[in-house]
Amino acid sequence: MTFASLGLPTPILKGIRATGHIEPTAIQSKSIPVTIEGNDLIAAVQSGSGKTAAYLLPILARLLDGSTRLRAIVMVPTRELAAYVETRARDYARFTNLRIGVVYTGAPLGAQEKGLRDTPVDLLVATPGRLLELHARGVLNFDDVELLVFDEADRMVALGLAPDLRKLLKILPETRQTLLFSMTMPPELNRLAKDALIEPVRVDLGPTSKPAAGITQAIYPVRKDLKADLLDELLARTEVRSTVVVARTRHAALRLARFLTRRFTVAVLDEHPSQTEREQALMDLRRGRVQILVASATSARSLDVAGLAHVVNFDVPQVPEDYVHRLGRTGRGEPVGDIFTLMSPEEQREVAAIERFLGRTVPRVLLPDFDYEGSPREVKTMVVSYGDDFVEDSRRAAPGLQGAAQRIAANRRPAPSTATSPSATVAPRPAQAPTAKEHKTGSTAAARHRPSGAKRAGPATESRRKTKSKVSKKK
Repeated sequence: MTFASLGLPTPILKGIRATGHIEPTAIQSKSIPVTIEGNDLIAAVQSGSGKTAAYLLPILARLLDGSTRLRAIVMVPTRELAAYVETRARDYARFTNLRIGVVYTGAPLGAQEKGLRDTPVDLLVATPGRLLELHARGVLNFDDVELLVFDEADRMVALGLAPDLRKLLKILPETRQTLLFSMTMPPELNRLAKDALIEPVRVDLGPTSKPAAGITQAIYPVRKDLKADLLDELLARTEVRSTVVVARTRHAALRLARFLTRRFTVAVLDEHPSQTEREQALMDLRRGRVQILVASATSARSLDVAGLAHVVNFDVPQVPEDYVHRLGRTGRGEPVGDIFTLMSPEEQREVAAIERFLGRTVPRVLLPDFDYEGSPREVKTMVVSYGDDFVEDSRRAAPGLQGAAQRIAANRRPAPSTATSPSATVAPRPAQAPTAKEHKTGSTAAARHRPSGAKRAGPATESRRKTKSKVSKKK
């Protein structure tokens, strides 16, 4: 399949060729025709799959017809992603007269306001909070918006942006076409999708929601200010190879990388790496040119390393699905692999959510002979709950990542339950994983939105929305 066969116009095809893309990826070949036909879309897909082009290309093609006015909005969770999407949009639109803009929280509001007043845009990339601010100041008019995109929607929900998204949905035109791209579909996002989309077509290329087999998991309770020292000591006690360390933010990843370079060869993965940068970083890791690859939570979503030995969560993932996604990064092509998580007392709630999602508990481990500065009460409590024998065994464990993995495997014993798991190390907590029903946003949701007699999803989406609006006004 070629980009030309997807029905994209010549100016956009020239922009694609200029960026070096030759063939569409799986998500592009599946979602671009859906968008061109005018359907709403839910795409379950991870970073690094070509999803940005999957929604930008058909949007830019649509915008070629008409005068300059705000007709498309792409909402993203972070300023880094906003800057990345804007850059890609300018690349693809370089042979057109389309105007692209970007606004995000954390930058001077006045400068962004002046830029939008002086130069109207066709496509605006924005974080939800800043979009609301600019609309409240009368800078933006949403009356002509035809296309709305939620990129990394699950991350926006995890960051607490769902209320802002709901406010925006109330002031955006109901006649719009809506596209939602997300790696996972947590319950809160499912509820948001039911309000935002009408009869969406689903494209599922996301990661599995089940943990990969053969993975050793462990949690190291430790005070937040001792995390870097514990990680440094843990890595120093083993032969470090093909290890990925994930921090929550880009700045935290950079600080941690500088700290680890005292003993190891370390590389940092950019927040939104290009395909070339990502492949080079992974090649260097596989070939041993670097021992450790440090990534932020955002950039880690694009990683897929075959035969990865270790993954270390420097911060507990905020979304359980992110934890499972990283479980899937280890053990590919090999029957073994391990994932260790450093947990501060403040992160116990996130760990509890992960364990509910997994349907089992993850063993807590203390690093032998590490100076916990008197073993603070919180750390002791988090480990003693697993029994004094287990704690004593963990103190006598072989040092380092490999030793910890071996010791955890040796300590595996059936949980005192009628439904035991072969890999369980403690009594499993009640599983509360999302059900298939919670993940569903199909015809039931559409029926709730669709007025009587409306057609199914297709090019008539806009007319259905207008009908819906008229019915609402009569009521």
